[in-house]
Amino acid sequence: MVHVFSLNGINIAVDGNSGCIHMVDETARAILQEFDRPCTLAEASAVLSGQYQESNVREAWTEIETLYQEGLLFSRSIEPDELPLPAKPGQNLKALCLHVAHDCNLACSYCFASKGSYRVAKNLMPGAVAFKAVDFLAANSGNKKNIEIDFFGGEPTLNFQVVKDTVDYSRQVTERTGKHFHFTITTNGTLLNNDIINYINNHMDNVVISLDGRPEIHNGIRRTANGKETYHTILPDALRLIKTRGQKSYFVRGTFTSHNTDFYKDVLHLADAGFAEISMEPVVGSGKELHLNNSHLPEILNSYEQLAGSYLDRIQEGRPFKFYHFNVDIYQGPCLAKRTTACGAGTEYLAVTPEGDLYPCHQFVGEPAFKMGNLDTGITDDTLGKQFGMVNIFTKETCRTCWAKLFCSGGCHANAYYTNRDITQPEELFCVMQKKRLECALMIEAWKENKCGKGLDD
Repeated sequence: MVHVFSLNGINIAVDGNSGCIHMVDETARAILQEFDRPCTLAEASAVLSGQYQESNVREAWTEIETLYQEGLLFSRSIEPDELPLPAKPGQNLKALCLHVAHDCNLACSYCFASKGSYRVAKNLMPGAVAFKAVDFLAANSGNKKNIEIDFFGGEPTLNFQVVKDTVDYSRQVTERTGKHFHFTITTNGTLLNNDIINYINNHMDNVVISLDGRPEIHNGIRRTANGKETYHTILPDALRLIKTRGQKSYFVRGTFTSHNTDFYKDVLHLADAGFAEISMEPVVGSGKELHLNNSHLPEILNSYEQLAGSYLDRIQEGRPFKFYHFNVDIYQGPCLAKRTTACGAGTEYLAVTPEGDLYPCHQFVGEPAFKMGNLDTGITDDTLGKQFGMVNIFTKETCRTCWAKLFCSGGCHANAYYTNRDITQPEELFCVMQKKRLECALMIEAWKENKCGKGLDD
């Protein structure tokens, strides 16, 4: 399975079964677009006769044939039974998402968490529950030495003392177990002050700040519970946080909806505001006015291409920034196991509610059918964990025949569930967007390589 595309004057061929990427000339592009299988020189010459010089066809065909013989084009697909069996649910954890606050001081229109309550009661996580979560992660992380705790909500700074106490307790667990904890916090930025900023920068390995872009876009969605605008409240403190952060990781995360399918303008606005690490994600869900549908696709795909062009312009102008979905490591990407199973939700990654209940990830919290157990009991319903563990790009029929499968890892389970009510059925709309993002990312990498005087195959 080979996908061929042209973007910004660059021709790229992706071998979907191996993940190999090739920058090709016009003649090779024509051959690969014409045939969905290895062809003979005679077949290629017959089809391209009169369009390209025979010597060019012969040279391009020879290169394609060589790559085919080396298993780098038209390679065979891996079968599901060739993959290692997943670990028993909850016994090989790499991360826990601690919902330290099922409450929020904002009332964002698109919130999947029902304004922070997750369709259940508003609550703040007690320190005792957070400490149990730390112990649970350390005890159920197998041989992993580096594990992660994500502080999430609602808005976690509403319960910031528990955040700090949990970090302190984790240091004690490290001394006992040798496990090293990495910390991330996701915040809406409205409660940032000097003390919180200093603490985050000293103790959090990563911080995610929610900001949707242009003031009119952000304020149209992300308002306080009593309707007040928040953009100009968040921006100065968010900038102060990242400017005093040094080399530690962060990114500003926005969400685009049907109201801003021209979201490339929001990404560029955030870059102009001073943020160098940016993510802009499509809204989750379907059927409501803010949600995306197929009628929005032309504008969305154009927005990704516009963003890719501006991305290259900024690099040449000496004003680069990083866009999360354009960051593709084509040389040292994740191993095959990671490429096949997405984020590890339900197996390596779990969410913990303020009451200590366990769910496959933060987006499933509040869905009774997805409750897997409790910190006190452990995993009591391992059926769910096994189901998540067996879902991968080779067991999803839609993914098996997709050229992008080794780069997207099958997509988000929650997106699939909330649109199709089935975690094994990826949402088609998101698949189309993912493939366009990947095309843009590969074009950018090819452009960078071309500037250095070499191709992706060198």
